Formats: sequence, structure tokens, C-alpha cells
Amino acid sequence: MASTTAVRAALKTQRIETPSWAYGNSGTRFKVFAQQGVPRDPFEKLADAARVHAFTGIAPSVSLHIPWDRVDDFTALAEHADDHGVTVGAINSNVFQDDDYMLGSVTNPDPRIRRKAIDHLLECVDIMDATGSRDLKLWFSDGTNYPGQDDIRARQDRLAEALAQVYARLSGEQRMILEYKFFEPAFYTTDVPDWGTAYAHCLKLGERAKVVVDTGHHAPGTNIEFIVALLLREDKLGAFDFNSRFYADDDLMVGAADPFQLFRIMHEVVRGGGLDADTEVAFMLDQCHNIEPKIPGQIRSVMNVQEATAKALLVDAEALEAAQRAGDVLGANAVLMDAYNTDVRPLLADLRGELGLAPDPMAAYAASGYAERIRAERAGGTQAGWGA
Repeated sequence: MASTTAVRAALKTQRIETPSWAYGNSGTRFKVFAQQGVPRDPFEKLADAARVHAFTGIAPSVSLHIPWDRVDDFTALAEHADDHGVTVGAINSNVFQDDDYMLGSVTNPDPRIRRKAIDHLLECVDIMDATGSRDLKLWFSDGTNYPGQDDIRARQDRLAEALAQVYARLSGEQRMILEYKFFEPAFYTTDVPDWGTAYAHCLKLGERAKVVVDTGHHAPGTNIEFIVALLLREDKLGAFDFNSRFYADDDLMVGAADPFQLFRIMHEVVRGGGLDADTEVAFMLDQCHNIEPKIPGQIRSVMNVQEATAKALLVDAEALEAAQRAGDVLGANAVLMDAYNTDVRPLLADLRGELGLAPDPMAAYAASGYAERIRAERAGGTQAGWGA
């Protein structure tokens, strides 16, 4: 096994970003279920995210979604986050909910609608300037539903033109991170359907354009860890959107469907330097919680990623390489399985104690009284929700 000292040191530097929209009411296309104590505005979302960080110690930033999290003064919102011990993380654009975008946003055949979409993306960069955010995260629902509906190649040209305009607006350390999804709501062609398409566009844009791997955005059986390994090798892995899927883009809690897959992904992250001190890979959650409580759901998700990371760090790299070089198929597999089968919960409990945290974040939150307090304080008003 790897040195426990080295494992502890690496885990102390781990950071996982939570999404603002996970704290609001959420559901499916059939129903959004309301819960008591849900935030009524972005300021309350940040306050809830701060509780996740307070109990886990590794979730210091919060992704925002525009326009869901639009406020009059984003500088004030960033200051509010700082007052609560967190920061504003990635800014997520939204060019998929307006009626204008029925036939696409930046790839729409209508130049007026393309202009509207690009202007929104540029507005998101303005918000990055105001909040100090590093990453602009782009996901496009653009695509077609029927053969012949639009010119596939022309849509790629329009996409490239839009991305280039927005990329040119970035400054300093700001990055563009491009997400892909192979279907939904476009079912015939999706304009950014896979890592290869995203990679091709990012490669042309420049070094500050990277690919986002959403763990729910793949066909069943896809070897996601291969994609992670390749993108890390090419220095084009910008971020993860962690969640789980059983069938499609289920947006379930990370590690819920296949914890072994999460371990395999984190093994490639460790192998490829994605946890090194100078890494720029962002580890973010992207989950629309449906039936589970909001804040505990985020705490549990952060812990799931932390546990998978701890197991990946315990892989005996020297023994694994020796077995691989010797062609020892079963021996190499056993090295991975030994690490995966290790119960890392005692190690993480000790680590939290070293950091002045409760050993069990879930129990500590439950005992804190915060859930009862926000249910009382937030009675009345309009709750924030999925898409609002």
C-alpha cells in the first residue's frame, strides 16, 4: 500500500466544488418536489453551501448558474460568500431554457438568436470579472431531432465561431471549460456529443480551453476512466461534473450507482497528476437532488468523492507497475482491488480530527440544528428551484 502519510497529505489539499442549484427544489420533467427550508435566493444558497464546507472541510467554492443565480450586485454576492467562508466558483451559462432556443442557441440557423446566445455568454464573463471566478462552464443543448433538419457541418462552424468570440473575451487566468453530452434534448444529432468533439474545439481555441467530463453524460458501458486518462495526458481535462447514472443522465448522488467506477476514475486522476499541487483540474458536483435532503445530500456526495480518492491514493503504484511489466494480469488487478477494498473511513475520520472537524460530517450536521433553524427562518417567500 502507498504511504499513509502521503495519502493524508494529498487528501488535505483536495477541494470539491458544490453547485448552487443543488440546494434548491429539484425533480424530474414530471415533478419538482418542495422541501422545507430551501433557499429563497442565491445568498441563502451560499449560506447552505458554507455549511457543507464547515462540516467536510474540503468544499470551499460554489458554482453559480446564470440566470438562476442572477443578482443586482455580483460583487456583493462574492463578498457574502467570503463572509461565510466560501468563494464563488465556476459560472455556468444557460442557453437552453428560452423559447428562442428551440432550434439551438449558438448553432441556431437564425443569426439574431445566435447573437442573443453569445451576448449571454459574454455577460457570464462579466460576472466572472465581478466575482473573481476562474472558470466559464459551457453546456449546449443544441442539436437536431430529425435527419435533414439542419446542416451538421454548418452547425459546427457556428459553434466554433461563437466559442472563439467568447474565448477572446477571457482575461488573466480565466478559462473556458466545455461540457459534452451525447443526447437529450437533441435526439438525432447533438452539437457537442462527446469528449472528442469538445477536445477538437478546445484544441483550436487555445491552452485556456479545457474539457469537462460529466460522469452522467455517457452511454452505458462507456469506459470513462479511459477518457479521463487521455484528457489528462493531453493536458485538456479542465473539470469534472460528478454525479451518478443508472440509465441516462440521472443526476443522482456521485458514487451511488457505481462506486467502483468512481474509484477507477480517481485512480486515473492520481496516475495522471490530477491531484498534484499545481493541478488545474476542478472537481465539481453537478447533481439535481430529488428526494433526499439538500445539504446532507451534498455532504454525503463530498464524502463519497473523498472516500474514492483515498482508496485511489492507497494503490501501490510500484507493485502495480511491476505486475504490469511482468504481464501478471491477476496480480495487477489484485493491487487495484486491495486498495478498493480497504475501509478508508477510519483514516478519513482521523484526518478530520487533525483538521479540527467532527469525524462524522453527516452526524455533526444532523446535530447542529441548522436544518431546524432554516426551516423556521425561511417560512414564506418563494423558494429557489431547479431552473429558477
